[in-house]
Amino acid sequence: NNTNPGLLHTSQSSGINAEYGDPKLTMLAGRLCTRVAVARPLIQPLASAQPVFAVRAFQTTPKVLDESLEQAAKFIGAGCATVGVAGSGAGIGTVFGSLVEGYARNPSLKNQLFSYCVLGFALSEAMGLFCLMIAFMILFAL
Repeated sequence: NNTNPGLLHTSQSSGINAEYGDPKLTMLAGRLCTRVAVARPLIQPLASAQPVFAVRAFQTTPKVLDESLEQAAKFIGAGCATVGVAGSGAGIGTVFGSLVEGYARNPSLKNQLFSYCVLGFALSEAMGLFCLMIAFMILFAL
C-alpha cells in the first residue's frame, strides 16, 4: 500500500499518515512551514494597513481625433444656425401674401400697404441674414 516511500503513505484505517523519521518528509514539511511563515507577515490587520490610493493616468485622444470632432461640431452648429434662414423665407412669403390679400380687399390703400410690406420684408430678411452670419462665424471664426 506504500506507493510513495519516504513521503506519505496511505492506510485504509486512518487516511494519510506522515512518517516523521524520513528526511525527505522533514524537508518538505520545513518548506511548507517556511512558506506559511513568510506569507503570514503579509497578512496585516486592517488597523495597521496603509491606505491605497489609485493612480489614474489621463486618457488623451489623438490630435487628429480632436480636430475631426471639432470640425463635426462646427458643421452641426452651423447647420442649426441656418435653420433660421428658412424661417426668414417663410416670413417673407407671408408678408407678400398678406400684401396681395390686403390690396385685393382695399385697392385704395396700395401705397400704405406697400410701405408696411417693405418694412416687414426688411425685418424678416435681417433675421435671416443674422442667422447666416452666425453660421459663418461658427464655421470660420471659431
